[in-house]
Amino acid sequence: MPRAGLSHDAVVRLALEVVDDGGARGFADLTLAKVAAKAGVAAPSLYKHVGSLADLRREVALIAVREVTAAATSATVGRAGSDALRALATAWRTYAHAHPGRYGATQVGPDPEDPADAKLREAAAESVQVVGAVLHGFGLPDERLIDAIRAVRAGFHGFFVLELGGGFRMREDVDQSFAVLLDMLVVGVTALAASDAVPGTTPAPSDTVLDHDTAGSHR
Repeated sequence: MPRAGLSHDAVVRLALEVVDDGGARGFADLTLAKVAAKAGVAAPSLYKHVGSLADLRREVALIAVREVTAAATSATVGRAGSDALRALATAWRTYAHAHPGRYGATQVGPDPEDPADAKLREAAAESVQVVGAVLHGFGLPDERLIDAIRAVRAGFHGFFVLELGGGFRMREDVDQSFAVLLDMLVVGVTALAASDAVPGTTPAPSDTVLDHDTAGSHR
């Protein structure tokens, strides 16, 4: 039965329902046809309220990014260093579990040149600022910050995608594995903050080590 009083905001809410109903692929599989079916109307009727599927996806992504940012901000306020990083990770993971489809929407990169993406760019920047503030608490210099943000996001996101997609099939506890990931990230960020080495380089082994290897002293 068609929903009375269909409006722009109502269509966005229905889209969020469709995304939530679709699980981890909810955002990727979002279509106007699915939203129209949810509303009980023909798909062309939605064009009275939204310009296109791209516009609707942008609206959903904006809401999701703002929700994640709010959760991260609330979790990390008053915390610093490893405590803040762990709280940030837990907040993101909790959101991803509660709203896997919306979490997928947070990974949409806004077009840096498209005026239509202005609000999404602003929201994404605010989200990154929360992560940056957490990492600054480790004493990271500004020139190391972007690398650290990317590494931490990649660690979190990779784990969430595998977890939500059923990629962890072994019997070992997934929560314990997540705790290990956080331990490794804390160690890595701490080391990066303390290091004077050029990012991406590894100290060369000493001649002594090479001589020992050649002599077979490890046998």
